[in-house]
Amino acid sequence: YHYDGKKVTKHVYSKTCYNLSKNTSAQNCGCEEGLCCSEHGYCGNTDPYCGTGCKQGPCYAGQISPSTPGPSNDVNVADIVTQEFFNSIIDQADSSCAGKNFYSRAVFLDALGSYNQFGRVGSVDDSKREIAAAFAHFTHETGHFCYIEEKDGASKDYCDESNTEYPCAPNKGYYGRGPIQLSWNFNYGPAGKDSGFDELNSPETVANDPLVSFKTALWYWMNHVHNVMNQQGFGATVRAINGRLECDGVDPNTVKARVDYYTQYCSQLGVAPGDKLNC
Repeated sequence: YHYDGKKVTKHVYSKTCYNLSKNTSAQNCGCEEGLCCSEHGYCGNTDPYCGTGCKQGPCYAGQISPSTPGPSNDVNVADIVTQEFFNSIIDQADSSCAGKNFYSRAVFLDALGSYNQFGRVGSVDDSKREIAAAFAHFTHETGHFCYIEEKDGASKDYCDESNTEYPCAPNKGYYGRGPIQLSWNFNYGPAGKDSGFDELNSPETVANDPLVSFKTALWYWMNHVHNVMNQQGFGATVRAINGRLECDGVDPNTVKARVDYYTQYCSQLGVAPGDKLNC
């Protein structure tokens, strides 16, 4: 079982690809026809393999490698993510929601200090579109900042035992937490290093510390979504977050919900949403 955006999908490896997945130094996959070679040298046909960083095979939309981020502009994200804008989202969550006393604009802006290119590349309109896109996904993933953790996540196995760089700790769950519902040990590992928490031994920190929670969301965004948003539009961000569980006609209603939030927020921010809305 392997990661597909944020949920589990079953994938059967060929013998060749399985052996290569055990060797993290293998960068020339030699994958079978129809499989992608990921940025880490593994073979597969889901988003971690065919999405951002894909080296060979049927990579999505020619994504052979992530682009180098452009120079930052002079946009102040706080001027766009106003308290009014943030409240227009979280105020729709029921008063009983755990996220009502967890997520806040102030903590989001604090987390931005570690990711100063978020919403600050390209034109002012590009910045507004990226912010609208991120908050569209935050809204969908958390139910208007209602949920901190994935519902019934503790009952699911999100441990990829083949990943030896970030091995799972005993009795720890790497299920969805935070504004983008960070999942799997191979995401918790690097997110923790970037965000300053014991990622593998204390994954629950993402649900206990709101600053860490927003930092992990921004880590995922900047490493997996930021470039495709700037290059390919909103539809590519849906694929980068939940890929084949939603795109290509698999779950059109969920894709439409994400698109609707995005276009709504673009309207609020006074910017055209651009083309390529669907994945």
